[in-house]
Amino acid sequence: MRLANVIDSRTGTVRPVVALDNGSRVALSELFAEAGRDRLPLADDMRRAVESIDQLREALDAWKRCRCSCEVDYAGEALLPPIVNPGTFRDFYAFEQHVARCRERRGLAMEAAWYEQPAFYFSNPNSLVGSGMPVHAPFGSVELDFELELGLVIGRRGRDIRRGDAWKHVAGFTIVNDFSARDLQRREMSVGLGPSKGKDFATAVGPFLVTLDEVSDRIDEKGRLHLEMVARVNGRELSRGNSASMHFTWPQIIDHASRDADVLPGDLLGSGTVGTGCILELGPENTGGWLRPGDVVELEIERLGVLRTPIVARVADFQDEARSCQST
Repeated sequence: MRLANVIDSRTGTVRPVVALDNGSRVALSELFAEAGRDRLPLADDMRRAVESIDQLREALDAWKRCRCSCEVDYAGEALLPPIVNPGTFRDFYAFEQHVARCRERRGLAMEAAWYEQPAFYFSNPNSLVGSGMPVHAPFGSVELDFELELGLVIGRRGRDIRRGDAWKHVAGFTIVNDFSARDLQRREMSVGLGPSKGKDFATAVGPFLVTLDEVSDRIDEKGRLHLEMVARVNGRELSRGNSASMHFTWPQIIDHASRDADVLPGDLLGSGTVGTGCILELGPENTGGWLRPGDVVELEIERLGVLRTPIVARVADFQDEARSCQST
């Protein structure tokens, strides 16, 4: 299944939906109502829905069998992230090529400690934006960068999860664009902490949460997921990689994330940037520069869709320009 959150233009409310093969979408609440079931609380809360994937799949199968007339086309509605305000967002650093290249550009060798366990930082779960929503650089930044990442959504609560049990706790996957203000990030990390404001402002996630069963045939015996990953800016391809090039596997990452800590349904884990998956790694001199207002970033991951983000100017920038014009 492909799950999404849309904003119902009639009511302004968030409606969890299933995206159908014909391009339309049907609300989870309609699925349960028309499939002969009582409306369940999970129908209006994607976090509860991913905790009950089997029930949701049964309702969808029942709806398909009876060919109900409840289908509603939400294809034109605005998309929110598949999980709105997840409890936690841990962003990992799992692609060796990306880590090594970015450190090399700063004149640094790889740290031996990086290979010992998956590294991550806690990002801002309240700054997630959906596909198609505009993003602007934060105040004081002129080095806005995209980052092509794979996102995993937890579907079952766990703590101290063993690697052999890790896949039982996975609801599915999505696309993550971990936008970064490189100039802010560089300054704040020089004090030994961070990233903070260089990442705090926006992370694009979506367009869908694609359930694990849709990609399980791409998981190899070592636990690596094989999906092609592509990044484009204004239609020009800048990056191409594969999620299987992660140094750490998802079972290793889930094991580490849950050590001495609960992971809950709806929690988001990011893979970190795939090799060549950002301007910093490629070099702004080779890509046409940092992101600017008017650019459109498209991240595509095989089977997961395309996450599209237009880059705009800050409202404050327009106000400053207007004041400048008035003063002259």
